[in-house]
Amino acid sequence: MNNFGNALENKFRWISVWMVCLIIIGSLLVTGPSLAGAEESTSEDEEEKVSTYEKLKVFSEILSLLETSYVEEVENQSIIDGAIRGMLKTLDPHTTYMPPESYREMKVETSGKFGGLGIEISIRNGVLTVVSPIEDTPAFRAGIQAGDKIIKIEDESTLDMTLSDAVGHLRGDRGEPVTITIFRDGLKEPKEVTIVRDIIKVQSVKHKHYKKDIGYVKIRSFTKTTSTGLDKALRELKDEGIDKLILDLRNNPGGLLNQAVEVSDRFIGRENLIVYTKGRSDDQNMRFTTHDNVDRVDYPMIVLVNGGSASASEIVAGALQDLGRAVILGTPTFGKGSVQTIIPLTDGSALRLTTARYYTPSGRVIQENGIDPDIVVEMPVPKLEDEDEDKENKDKEDSEKERMRKFLREKDLKKHLKGKKSEEVGADESQLDSEDVTKKDEDAEKEKEDEEEKAEQELREEMEKDPQLREAIALLNGWEVMMSSFKSKVANNMAGPQ
Repeated sequence: MNNFGNALENKFRWISVWMVCLIIIGSLLVTGPSLAGAEESTSEDEEEKVSTYEKLKVFSEILSLLETSYVEEVENQSIIDGAIRGMLKTLDPHTTYMPPESYREMKVETSGKFGGLGIEISIRNGVLTVVSPIEDTPAFRAGIQAGDKIIKIEDESTLDMTLSDAVGHLRGDRGEPVTITIFRDGLKEPKEVTIVRDIIKVQSVKHKHYKKDIGYVKIRSFTKTTSTGLDKALRELKDEGIDKLILDLRNNPGGLLNQAVEVSDRFIGRENLIVYTKGRSDDQNMRFTTHDNVDRVDYPMIVLVNGGSASASEIVAGALQDLGRAVILGTPTFGKGSVQTIIPLTDGSALRLTTARYYTPSGRVIQENGIDPDIVVEMPVPKLEDEDEDKENKDKEDSEKERMRKFLREKDLKKHLKGKKSEEVGADESQLDSEDVTKKDEDAEKEKEDEEEKAEQELREEMEKDPQLREAIALLNGWEVMMSSFKSKVANNMAGPQ
């Protein structure tokens, strides 16, 4: 017993010194440059340090007992990693420890290409939750939605799983299946969904136009190339003659802060505040404003958001809303408004540390609150694919067709009877000589009409599925009518009685 006690005491001394060094290094990493300007510790600070060292001594005692007396041999590295995770678990869910492998994976993700499912996840109220699925990815095609709660990955519960561990479980090689168990509001019981992993290539910006004069830009996430992709999209839409714009930030999980600022800068006038941050130290208090050397557009704008719009997308929506630059339409955003700083550590691991909160130009806190849209338009909740629903879907087919008829015209029907053009009576020989040229012109005109009809049909189908987009297009279509009406009333009021 004495030998055990002596060995334990020696072990305590060594581990205590090691842990003190660890806590000092840790404090340097967390506080960073702000230590240089710190004031001398007060007596209360000294008492707190003494209390901290006493707890560290208890920690070292437990560690030593595990090493010498646990029923099986333990690995020090896994115990220390577990202790670090446990420490960080007492903080917010976005502050996490990334072992070397996880840190390498994170750097691969920022390159815009990685193997996985295509979802952004977070921990909300202690539950692993989908922030948003990325469009055209396996998860998106499987019907995963923003707000889905992932309660199992394969057969492992996610109840005490960290964010980094969850990401590690969900990622993998292309072609490998993974089964997740989700729970969603409206489902009577959890549902298993098997998704085959694929290479996730995130195309940050895509665009098209509606009704010839309404431009549409979808930003899927904020990566290193988002602002340049947006500039290209805006140039092409300008060449197509648009004079109104829809900016779609739905299911955009966020990304790089500087790209959110760059995107906002394209739509806001000079010398305006876009976003600011507040943290414990002065170096975390930053203000981001518009620049002078940016090509801006001043189109009437509607921004689409939903519960999958988070972080950087909330910064853009909040800035455009506060400055009266755009109408925000959709449903309330996710409410992730905190700043995370990635701090590399000496062994190749990293600490993802929450260091500040985001604030909109008017001082609104994004964190937890999110951005409330100016116009709330709910989306119908699509159901997961289920064999039992096949019959129900078939029964609904006829009624669905009836609903679609109100959007169709005679010319939209297959094999519809073509209308004849007016013919002039008494055509002479010269008119007959030009018949081939006229026929070519008519063919070209018909081809153009067919393309326009196809585009109109695709738009009607898209609007039928997406009431938020339908409302945005309707509002922008009536924009000029409303503006001309307002100007007319103002002019009449200024003219006074005649």
